[in-house]
Amino acid sequence: MTNQLLTSALVMSALVAAAQPDKPVDSKITDVTVFLNKAQVSRTVKTRVEAGKTNLIVTGLSSQLDPQSVQVSGKGSVVILGTSHQQNFLSEFNLPKPIRMLKDSVETLQWQLVLEQSHKEILNKEEQMLLSNQKIGGTNQNLTVAELKAMADFYRSRLSDIVSTRMKQDEKIKKLNEQIAKLNTQINSENELYRRNTSELVVSVSAEAATNVELQVRYVVANAGWSPVYDLRAVDTKNPVQLSYKANVFQSTGEEWSNVKLKLSTANPNLSGLKPELYSWYLDFYYPSFDRALQGRVAGVQIKSAAPMSMSLDKRREAADEEIIAESISSYTSTIQTSLNTEFDIALPYTVKSSAKPVVVDIRSYDMKADYIYSVTPKLDADAFLMARATGWEEFNLLPGEANIFFEGTFVGKSFIDPNNIKDTLAVSLGRDKRIVVKREKLKDLTSKSFIGSSRKESYTWEITVRNTKTDVVKVIVEDQVPVSQNTQIEVTTVDLGGAKYNKDTGKLTWELELKPNETRKLVYKFDVKYPKDKQISGL
Repeated sequence: MTNQLLTSALVMSALVAAAQPDKPVDSKITDVTVFLNKAQVSRTVKTRVEAGKTNLIVTGLSSQLDPQSVQVSGKGSVVILGTSHQQNFLSEFNLPKPIRMLKDSVETLQWQLVLEQSHKEILNKEEQMLLSNQKIGGTNQNLTVAELKAMADFYRSRLSDIVSTRMKQDEKIKKLNEQIAKLNTQINSENELYRRNTSELVVSVSAEAATNVELQVRYVVANAGWSPVYDLRAVDTKNPVQLSYKANVFQSTGEEWSNVKLKLSTANPNLSGLKPELYSWYLDFYYPSFDRALQGRVAGVQIKSAAPMSMSLDKRREAADEEIIAESISSYTSTIQTSLNTEFDIALPYTVKSSAKPVVVDIRSYDMKADYIYSVTPKLDADAFLMARATGWEEFNLLPGEANIFFEGTFVGKSFIDPNNIKDTLAVSLGRDKRIVVKREKLKDLTSKSFIGSSRKESYTWEITVRNTKTDVVKVIVEDQVPVSQNTQIEVTTVDLGGAKYNKDTGKLTWELELKPNETRKLVYKFDVKYPKDKQISGL
């Protein structure tokens, strides 16, 4: 009997020792590295474990967590045995305080609404009671005139009060319903991001003795990222252009990044780190394919249209290449935007809530040397546009993004910066300037039509007048054009280009002017168009 008890005790001790107690632990987000389309979250866990093996359950994590990205490191006299990730569909994220306050407000308004509806119901009951007793005095016919008058006055007065009070109640009920609807709309717009389950990370550790443990947990989450946005500011035409590099940081992971250190990265965690392999490139002769109608029916498949009987090797390879290119272009485009792998450490802590609204984060500001020049295309627009041509932008690692343009402290519009399509100079329009007066007109006295044999000749003369009403010397680029023939029967001859640079392929004329204060310059150009007289020209 004693041996049996001893054996049972040993078995129970072994089972207890083998069991790994689960210990839920809290964690705090300390810093986040935000990529263009994902984010890496770093959490700190501080707790105490007993001797033996313990499963530390890090709760309240985003359900968008990528289990393959989990990294755990620690401080303390423990050994990290392993990690596992699991979804928790019974637990949802704690709603942030603003949403809880909105919900409390809705409950208060709903209570007031019930109260007002009850008051209205009481008035309705009283009205029904009065109307159901319209036979004054019942069967008693011995009422005096004074008594009848008093009863009538009472009915009239009380029913009037009921109708008036009920109208006020209806107005109160209407306003309460409107307030509740607005609050619910606001709640639903934010609450949707939190109506999702959480996930948990189980970290198995082993300790020889009871000890304090500090773990660093890192993982990558989806539904987060950042996009660049710029402010371009020019104080005047004598100073450099200031470029403010900013980021719209967004996340809808369900987690709250509260007062955390942010790092913005242009890296792409989705890109594979494997070196691409070249495969054999085969050549063969082209064999024409032909179509043959294929009729019949297979289980689950019904063929109705003609299908090619065969496909040449070139076409098969071309089709395969199209599929590969379609996938590769997406990756390549992403790679172009992120190949610099630049990281921006944000000095100040930021709070980024799980919301559809991005948080604007200031990255840094740069001063770019710029030349200011006016651009005029009077054929399309009579106004002159001030252009800033900035150089040295290559060193700032810019990404494609929207830019807000400010000139002399005033917002003048938006533009888009695409470094992939910019050559040496970043040209930005700073808006219209009415102080550069431009006029374009056809000189009728020098415009004529004549016939030469079977041909018709039309001569055109245009004059462009540019005047500088500013007190400073300005540079102006004027652009116009002469037509370009797309038919051998139509001949375009430039008679006088007025000193413009001429592009024969496009027909563009360009003048580069430097105008002194109050100076006026006239630009005149002439061209002839010759074509068969029995034809009509479109676009002239």
